[in-house]
Amino acid sequence: MLSSFGSCCVAEPNNQSHYSSRFYSKAGKERTPDIVAQRMSTITVPAEVPPVSDDVEQLHKAFEGWGTNEGLIIEILAHRNADQRKLIRHTYAETYKEDLLKALEKELTSDFERIILLWTLDPPERDAFLANEATKKGAKSNHVLAEIASTRSSQDLLLVKKAYHLRYQKSMEEDVAHTTTGDFGKLLWPLVTSYRYEGDEVDMSLAKTEAKLLHDKITEKCYNDDDFIRIITTRSKPQINATLNHYKNEFGQDINKDLKADPKDEFLAILRATIKGLTYPVKYFEKRLRLAIEKTGTDESALSRIVATRAEFDMKIIKEEYKKRSSVSLDEAIAKDTRGDYEDMLLALVGTSES
Repeated sequence: MLSSFGSCCVAEPNNQSHYSSRFYSKAGKERTPDIVAQRMSTITVPAEVPPVSDDVEQLHKAFEGWGTNEGLIIEILAHRNADQRKLIRHTYAETYKEDLLKALEKELTSDFERIILLWTLDPPERDAFLANEATKKGAKSNHVLAEIASTRSSQDLLLVKKAYHLRYQKSMEEDVAHTTTGDFGKLLWPLVTSYRYEGDEVDMSLAKTEAKLLHDKITEKCYNDDDFIRIITTRSKPQINATLNHYKNEFGQDINKDLKADPKDEFLAILRATIKGLTYPVKYFEKRLRLAIEKTGTDESALSRIVATRAEFDMKIIKEEYKKRSSVSLDEAIAKDTRGDYEDMLLALVGTSES
């Protein structure tokens, strides 16, 4: 069903990055210490983790016999961090001469299969997979490309592009250029190719000038203007925040409210999502989760993607934002809309109100 998951060689476990320790505050400023990410994570890892050989043996046993032991798979994988999961995958391949992802694919199905496989992938490889999948689905998945490019740091996006090249033997930029057209391509290609400055310095004079430029172009409905796109796709996140704060102070409301002039315009929807992802990623993810759960027929693809990509980084504050905006907690909403092993895995990753 999802055979492309296991199409890459298994990464060496010592090829570590700082990917898991990066996320953005609402001001767009990167906060890098590992302890910060740990505090915002909703996964629970045992104080004493068994030897990796034990985890690998138990996973292999879960696949044996007539029925798969889904509970054991959840018990192990949902409660290991990214480095531990990478080591499990590497050791499993060495021990049984098979990629763990391939073994999981053979045993699992449907939404449960997808969330397990997404979670097992190393974070940069996971984003690379999601980006490649989005390029194959066309315009309806442009928002996934915008999400990855706008909510990851420049360094993390570089790691995603390296993982993409290793996995698919071509560049992510090339695929985005070939599969996005018109205004979408004009926005998405520079989003994935730029390497934003990640320092704290802000030019307030430039912020004032560019806030006026953005307002002028919106007034003229020139949403695809070259300078408009350049500001959104290349300026540092602190600089964009300064510009948009000045925009609100000078012109009376958030830029995204001015961009809602035509709610049926899909390009405007992607543009608004990009701006929200750049400036308020927690609010962006909360809204995507709310839309995924509250729509008629749960959007399991979006739900799985966001839980898998945020549980280890900032899901705790996303959950707090969700509770503010909804009448129930995120875990209660998930329990109401999902069933079985899929529900169990999601709840293991996001945690419950009692935990």
